[in-house]
Amino acid sequence: MPWLRILSGIVVALLGIVIGTLGGWYFTGAICVLVYLAQAEYFKMVKATGSKPAAKSTMIVSQALIIAAYANTALTEPILAVAGTFTCFYLLFRPRLASISDISSSILGLFYCGFLPSYWVRLREIPGGDAPNLLLGGYFPFPFPGWSELPAGLNCILLAIGCVCAADIAAYVFGKQIGRTPLSSISPKKTVEGALGGFGASGLTGALSSMVLQWPYAPFSGGLLGLLIGVISLLGDLTESIMKRDAGVKDSGTIIPGHGGILDRMDGYIFTAPLVYYFVTLVLPILER
Repeated sequence: MPWLRILSGIVVALLGIVIGTLGGWYFTGAICVLVYLAQAEYFKMVKATGSKPAAKSTMIVSQALIIAAYANTALTEPILAVAGTFTCFYLLFRPRLASISDISSSILGLFYCGFLPSYWVRLREIPGGDAPNLLLGGYFPFPFPGWSELPAGLNCILLAIGCVCAADIAAYVFGKQIGRTPLSSISPKKTVEGALGGFGASGLTGALSSMVLQWPYAPFSGGLLGLLIGVISLLGDLTESIMKRDAGVKDSGTIIPGHGGILDRMDGYIFTAPLVYYFVTLVLPILER
C-alpha cells in the first residue's frame, strides 16, 4: 500500500502540473471536475450524519462559480451571495422542514467545495508573463523561457503546490522518525514534531522559490508565505478530518488508490489558493513600493 500511495501521488502531482501549466479552459475544466467529485464526497458524508442538504443545486452553482472565476472574476462574489440566499430560501420552503444542519451544511458545501477552490482559477489567471499560445486560452512553455519568464499565475501555482507537497512529505518523514508528541485528537497519527518539520520545509520551499522569481525582500517574503502555506494546509487537513469523524468514515472516497477520495488528497489545497492569491495581489505590491 505505501508504494501504491506513492505511485498514485506522483501521477496525480504530474497531472496537476501539466494541467496547471496549460491554464485557460483546460485548467478551469479540470477544476470543475475536481469540484464536482469533491462535493459529491462531501455531501455523501453530510447525508451520513442525517442531514438533508441542497446538494444538487449547490453543485450546479459551484460549477458556475468556477467558470465565472475564469470568464469574469468580478461575478464570483455576487454569485456566492445570491446562491447562498436562494439556497436558504429553497431549504425553508421545501416539503420537509429544514434544520440548522441542513442549511449550514449546504452553505458550507458551497463555500468550502465551490468558492474556495475557484481561487485556483483566479490564481492561474493572475496577469503577467506570456500570452496564451494554444487554443482555449491554453499555454505551453516551448521553448522553455526560464522560471522567471513563465506566466505569473503559473509560477504562483507551482510555488503553492511545491510548498504543500514539501510540507506533506516533511511532516510524514519527521513524524515517522522523531514524532513523539500528539498534535491533536482530531488526527491521532499527527505529531507536533511532524507539523514543525512540515512548516519548515514549506517555508524553505517558499524562500527558495521567491529568490528564483525575484520577489521583493526575497527570501524572507517567500519564506513567510511558505510558512503560512504549511500552517494553512495542515488546518485544511484537520478540517476534513473533523468532517470524516463526524460522518463516521475513514476516507471521503476511494477514487485515488492509496489515498482515498478527492477530498482526502486535496484537503490541504483548499484553503491554500486564497492565501497565495491575496499574498501575491495585495502583499507583494506593498513590498514593491
